Amino acid sequence: MTVSPEALVTAAGRLLRPPAGSVHTLAPGLRARASAILLRMALDQALDDYWRRITRSMTRIGKHRMLCLEWYAGSDTARRCRTTWAALSAACHYRTYELPPTPAEVGARLLEVTALLAALRAAPDTTSAARSAKP
Repeated sequence: MTVSPEALVTAAGRLLRPPAGSVHTLAPGLRARASAILLRMALDQALDDYWRRITRSMTRIGKHRMLCLEWYAGSDTARRCRTTWAALSAACHYRTYELPPTPAEVGARLLEVTALLAALRAAPDTTSAARSAKP
């Protein structure tokens, strides 16, 4: 079963900012790290969805889809995807000598992932434009 990127972002937001009156069984650092994992999954899934619209072969190799994004979705969107993905990857990893990410840090990434989902969804489908341009 595949969950949509939007559902993953919603789940990350609920985990990051639980409703008032709910019992907090996890420490804020653990909730922030779990939210970062969900956000990175949402970004990965949104990139896969984007590349499926452009060309199916780009969904197989993770590094190439990020490198080629600049030529298809624009340099600003590509830069934001790279920096957000890198920050979320760093927040996902547990290191004994580092503090976990704070909820405020991951909250900022949640807003960025939400904006990136909209940008990737709104990016033009270049395959249909290329097909219509052929003589």
